[in-house]
Amino acid sequence: MMTYKRGHFSIAFVCMVLGFMLALQFRIAMDQKSSLPYQRVEELSTRLIETEKERDALQEKVAELQKAQPAPGGSEGERILKELRLRSGMTPLTGPGVIVTIDDSKIKSKAGENQNLYIIHDDDLLKVINELRAAGAEAISVNGQRLVATSEIRCAGPTLSVNNVRSAPPYEIRAIGDSATLESALRMRGGVMETLQVWGIQLEVKAAQDVTVPAYKGAAQFSYAKEAEEETP
Repeated sequence: MMTYKRGHFSIAFVCMVLGFMLALQFRIAMDQKSSLPYQRVEELSTRLIETEKERDALQEKVAELQKAQPAPGGSEGERILKELRLRSGMTPLTGPGVIVTIDDSKIKSKAGENQNLYIIHDDDLLKVINELRAAGAEAISVNGQRLVATSEIRCAGPTLSVNNVRSAPPYEIRAIGDSATLESALRMRGGVMETLQVWGIQLEVKAAQDVTVPAYKGAAQFSYAKEAEEETP
């Protein structure tokens, strides 16, 4: 009987110790689990402080570069960029020149005549523009569309398309250059103005000292053309 009681007591004691150890282990695990967010916060705080230091260092570097940067217009690179934008038509321009207004003929075509002879076509505009360019025009626009190297002028039904923008007559051509030279080029005997007037096409040329030509507003990216290495002879 005494042996049974001692065995029973031993089992109870072992169970009590085992239970205490399990409870202690569970408490430690819970404490570690609850401490993880605090560790994460400390880690993030450290990273934040380091990031702020890097930001402050970069801001100081930017301030130094801005102080060292030359005044606008003083840099050779800026001067070249400005010149390229001007020559490529990306900036509006103003200066002396001519304003040319072209409209369809008011003459009624006779029976059997081709009515297309009395209305303006794309080649009519091109003749005027080519004459102006040959006379030294530095900037040209048609109905507010700046002409650049990639511009097109083509018929689009009863209208004309310039830079893929349709417009109907009358067409206003603005050209900057020497006013007298530009006007003389259009008015010369046997020239484009005299030829168009044969069919009653209305063409008016007016010299002005403050002709404004807008900037080109279309796309200016090349999808297929790439810079090629200069060939040596």
